[in-house]
Amino acid sequence: MQQSLDEYKIAIVCDWLTNVGGAERVVKSLHEIFPDAPIYTSQYVPERIDWFNEAVVRTGWLNRFPKNMHKFFPVLRGIYFSHLNLRDYDIVISSTGAEAKAVKTRPDALHVSYMHAPTQYYWSLYDQYLEHPGFGKLDPLARIALRLLVRPLRFFDKRFAQRPDAIIANSTYIQNEILMYYERQSTVIFPPVQTDKFSDDTTRSRHGFVTTSRQVPWKRLDLAISACMKTGDSLVIVGDGSEHDRLVEQAKDSPNITFLPTQDLKGLKKILTQSEGFIFPSLEPFGIAPVEALSAGTPVIAYGEGGALDYIDDGVNGLLFSEQTTDSLTDALTRFRSTSFDEKVVKQSAEDFSDELFKEKIIAYITSQVKEKHAKR
Repeated sequence: MQQSLDEYKIAIVCDWLTNVGGAERVVKSLHEIFPDAPIYTSQYVPERIDWFNEAVVRTGWLNRFPKNMHKFFPVLRGIYFSHLNLRDYDIVISSTGAEAKAVKTRPDALHVSYMHAPTQYYWSLYDQYLEHPGFGKLDPLARIALRLLVRPLRFFDKRFAQRPDAIIANSTYIQNEILMYYERQSTVIFPPVQTDKFSDDTTRSRHGFVTTSRQVPWKRLDLAISACMKTGDSLVIVGDGSEHDRLVEQAKDSPNITFLPTQDLKGLKKILTQSEGFIFPSLEPFGIAPVEALSAGTPVIAYGEGGALDYIDDGVNGLLFSEQTTDSLTDALTRFRSTSFDEKVVKQSAEDFSDELFKEKIIAYITSQVKEKHAKR
C-alpha cells in the first residue's frame, strides 16, 4: 500500500515540537512512515526532543518567540498556520489538538487531520482552563482575555476544523467530541504506543501504585495522592509540571508518597514492572501512559470517562471509578485488593495499540482517501 503513495508529495504539519509527549509520538510515527515529508510546525526545540534530527523541520516567524511560552500564542498560531504555503503538496497530514488543522491546501490536494482533541481550552476543558489558566501571576489577566475572546475563538476554531478533507480521531471519546463541537464525522485510529518496549517475560514482585504524567491541574493527580493518603498505599508519582510544588506540599506529611523526575525508557519500564497498579485519574482524550502500563502487565485504575474506555475492561485489565473524587478512587483502590488480574491477559490487552498497527492503519486510511478523492474528480 505504501508504494501507491510514493508518487505523491507529502507534508506533515503539527502544532509545536517543544517537548516529548503523546502528540509528538504521533508525529514521530508519521515521520517514520513518510521520512521524506518535511514537518511544518510553529515552534521547535531540538534540545528537548531529539526524534527529528534527521528530518526536515520547517518553522517560521513564531519560532523566534520564547519556546516555553507557546500557551500564550493560540491566536498567533491560527494566523501562522492559516497562512502557510502548502500548495506544492499533494497530501498534507496534520497532527493537531490546536491550530495546525487551519492549514490551507490546493483544491485537488488531500488534507487528512489526525485530531488528538478539539482545541481543549475553547471547548471541553474551558472551565478548567478558566479556573487554572497556568499563566502564573498573569492568571487574572488570562481569565479576562479568555472570557472576552472565547466566542470568536470558538468560531474560528470550528471554521478551521472544516478545512481537512478527512479527520482521524485518536479515540472513540474524541470521535464524539469532534462530532459535537465541529459537526464532522471521523474515523478512529488509536495513537502509537511502544508496547514492545515495556513487555518482557521476567516475573517480578510488585508493590504499590504508580502514576506518570505532566503535573498540571486537569490531570487530577491530587486525587491519587489524597486516595493513597487515606488507604496508606505507597504511590510513586513520576514527572514534573506547573503543579509539582503544590502536589509535593499536599503530600508532605505522607511518607508513602514518592516523587520522581521524568524517566527514560529503561527507568520507566523498571518502575512500571515493579508496581501493582497504575492510577489514571484524569479525563484524557486517549492516554498513552496507561497503555504503556498495560503492556508492562500492570493493571490500570482509571477514571471511567474519556479515552480509557477504549482500553480498560473493568475487572479484566484494570478497574474504572465513576467520579473524579477521592472517595470514588479510594473505593476503587479497596476493590483492587480483592480483584485478581492475569498478567498475561493485561499485557495482551495493550497489543491493539502498537506503533506497528498504527502505521499500518494510517497507510491504509490515507491510501483509501486518495482513491476516494480521485474518484470524485
